[in-house]
Amino acid sequence: MPRKIIHLDLDAFYCAVEENHDPSLRGKAFAVGGRPEERGVVSSCSYAARASGVRSAMPMGRALALCPELKIVPGKHHLYGEASKKVMALLREVTPLVEQISVDEAFLDISDLPEAGEVIGKRLQTQIKNELELSSSIGIATNKLVAKIANDVGKKAGQPGFSPFATTVVPAGREAEFLSPLPAGMLWGVGPKTEQKLAEMGINTIGEIANWPEKDISQRFGEHGRDLSRHARGIDTRPIMTEREIKSISQETTFHRDISDDGKIEKTLLALTQKVARRLRKAELGGKTVKLKIRWSDFTTLTRQKTLPTISDNDTEIFDAALSLLRNLRPSGKPVRLIGVGVSGLGPPLRQLSLWDQNIEESRELQKVLDELQKRFGENIIKRGSKIKD
Repeated sequence: MPRKIIHLDLDAFYCAVEENHDPSLRGKAFAVGGRPEERGVVSSCSYAARASGVRSAMPMGRALALCPELKIVPGKHHLYGEASKKVMALLREVTPLVEQISVDEAFLDISDLPEAGEVIGKRLQTQIKNELELSSSIGIATNKLVAKIANDVGKKAGQPGFSPFATTVVPAGREAEFLSPLPAGMLWGVGPKTEQKLAEMGINTIGEIANWPEKDISQRFGEHGRDLSRHARGIDTRPIMTEREIKSISQETTFHRDISDDGKIEKTLLALTQKVARRLRKAELGGKTVKLKIRWSDFTTLTRQKTLPTISDNDTEIFDAALSLLRNLRPSGKPVRLIGVGVSGLGPPLRQLSLWDQNIEESRELQKVLDELQKRFGENIIKRGSKIKD
């Protein structure tokens, strides 16, 4: 029997939560995000704003130029998190096979349920709307790939200026037929560069990918080409993943104005590193690879990474690596727009037992105390000394 997979996506989720918090926003053109003078971008925008051309990830200054009456609302992420948990709880009442993709998006495998996918999906939409006052759209198909694309198609077909509340079903056996006329860029794995290469081959639709010899696609794109060919034919055997492995932990910040002061930049890097290390310790993880991200005034973005001797959750070890990457990459005084630090290669922190490494264990015990103090009294209650330039 074919599988029954639902892809559920909450419509303009941040904005919907904001409207529930402040009903006066309903029907208005507004965007959640930062102020334009602080280089803010649109995190989410209402459908009334979208009717004027405003889109997510757009600089807020550009959004205001398109829609002068646009109201800017600062994000309330604690409210979004609370609403998301309530939605996911409703989904898990239907089936335990729920894969949460983001705060407002999830897959459900309802293959073992006797009712038709459309019946279950519409009932879920209605329940979320009635109980939580949130609109959602769903795509239903025999696999995750087609269900997600079906939902994208349904949402795009909605009436401009209004929440789509769409339901799009792709019957079993008609996956390739459904995908065939769609633009190649709608297929998972086709980013701008791949789309351009495909266009140079004369391929512009998913159907044209499906009809192209798989051997040639694989030769041109490697293993990725084989996946493209299979996906274009609507083939996707990936299961629902009810738990996701954390692959990296990172923090970054964009400065309101470009910063050229070495000390300020390095202090910011230290603060970001401490946040990353606290998140590692909370998850009982450490990292093996430290990654620095930096963006110059002209938007050029560079990354560099360094491997630690052992897996670590220690502020000082991670910061020392990040600081050395920064000083090797950035000439003193060069303005910076964004800076970030992350760790990957995650696993349990190495617990050293030798006398030589006893100091590391003592440092970890001290860090636990500092974490608790900062949790109770704020991050500025106590700070370590550092190698930062004054």
